[in-house]
Amino acid sequence: MKRLMLLLTTALLAFSGIAAAVELPGPLVTPQWLAAHRAEVNVLTVVEDPKDFTSAPKYVTDNGKQVLDEVGGHVPGSLMVDFNALRADRKIDGRTIKAMLVDRATFQRLMQDAGVQAGKPIVIVSAGASGNDLDMAARLYWSLKYYGARQLAILNGGTTAWLLAGNPVSSDPAPKTKGDWVATGEDKAILADSRQVAEAAKHGEQLIDARPVAFWLGLTKKPVASKAGRIPGAHDFPPEARSRQAGGAEEFLDRAQYADILKTLGIDPHKPSITYCNTGHLASGAWFVMNEVLGTPSKLYDGSMHEWTAEDRPVAGLPAR
Repeated sequence: MKRLMLLLTTALLAFSGIAAAVELPGPLVTPQWLAAHRAEVNVLTVVEDPKDFTSAPKYVTDNGKQVLDEVGGHVPGSLMVDFNALRADRKIDGRTIKAMLVDRATFQRLMQDAGVQAGKPIVIVSAGASGNDLDMAARLYWSLKYYGARQLAILNGGTTAWLLAGNPVSSDPAPKTKGDWVATGEDKAILADSRQVAEAAKHGEQLIDARPVAFWLGLTKKPVASKAGRIPGAHDFPPEARSRQAGGAEEFLDRAQYADILKTLGIDPHKPSITYCNTGHLASGAWFVMNEVLGTPSKLYDGSMHEWTAEDRPVAGLPAR
């Protein structure tokens, strides 16, 4: 009798449409997976220019075939997140540090304004045309995780991979639906401040510089950094080693490939690390590889070289001319 009642209850729940949230297969999903589960997740398209959300993709004819020339639009049903709104200036010890993670209340409001619904996994989509796009998706991923989200994934290859897989895109304006997602806390396990980085450098802990090699060497620098060079002892994990072109889309690699690349670069893929760059953007991609793809507990130094050099901390490498 009890078994019969259990079967009837299960059937009624299924009939009424009540079901458990879909399980994400990992920190990366394919266009095929997203096409099959799009209605079950929050799809967040992150853009630097909101106009990209409503622009149509452009094609050219090559040997009689239509070939994607410029990515545009978004996965149908997507919510839009403005990447630039996720970061703001912060006063730290009397200094203004640019492009820092916004505070908890602001981040929660941004997610609710975008329409993010609580209780549904989140899949982040960037344009997927460059490594910079992947790092942008990783930055939003890290920000969401810092403020409590746990069911998170990135669409590998972004909108470009979605289009190349033959899926439709929309150019409709972003929906105006208010979301109810709530920031549940601040995960200090994935954030490092300058004092923690200084201690790590002092004790020979693993630091990962996520900038191009010329920055790591000190041959050039961004204006936000007052000095060229790297944090002493840091290994370089440059953008060109973190992703590759796959049929026209820029994609993250798999765990085994990253393990081989990191070992070649002198980085232990299984050793906890702190990643940094100039302002925490590129560092997000390196953090995503270490913490999420490889599963190695790692932190992101949000202030990065901007804060490090503003505090007049030591650097290694050649001085820029």
